[in-house]
Amino acid sequence: MTDQDQGNQPTPEEPANLADQVNEVFEQAKLDDDVEPATENAAGDTAAEEAADPVAAIQRELDERTEDLQRLSAEFANYRRRVDRDREAERVQAKAKLAGELLVLADDLDRAEEHGDLADGTPLKAFADKFRGVLTAQGVEEFGAAGEEFDPDIHEAVQDLSEGDDKVLANVLRKGYRINGRVIRTAMVIIGDPQ
Repeated sequence: MTDQDQGNQPTPEEPANLADQVNEVFEQAKLDDDVEPATENAAGDTAAEEAADPVAAIQRELDERTEDLQRLSAEFANYRRRVDRDREAERVQAKAKLAGELLVLADDLDRAEEHGDLADGTPLKAFADKFRGVLTAQGVEEFGAAGEEFDPDIHEAVQDLSEGDDKVLANVLRKGYRINGRVIRTAMVIIGDPQ
């Protein structure tokens, strides 16, 4: 092209006339005459509100995040309490199991005491005192002494010599033990009448 031909044509920055400019804008925007008016919906309302008041939108999002965080915090607190409760129950159960296995030694010491083998000054007496001290320190309590009222929940009756409605322990064949209020072994008893 020559310099004269270039002078006759409009430059890309300058459209030829106003009508060409309007058509070019419509083509770039791709607008149709059949455009329907926008319907309002929840998302449109929210977008309009956010555009109108961005502080309210930020506050709403902050409130939602705060609720999520509070819910998560409550769930974690419940989980931690449940784990602590289960851990404590397992600890008590393990302690009860060990104490239950040691009760045969306590029975042997009771029989030795009945035969007079635990007199003061004997080595077995010192062992018996230490052993019973360890059981007591672990929360193990003995029950089932002669004269106590009979309770079928914690006493195992092997013989009933009573004649009335009031029943007491006439003889204790084997002591019962509990740990932290939980019975780990019932007392084996003979039932009799109160005296």
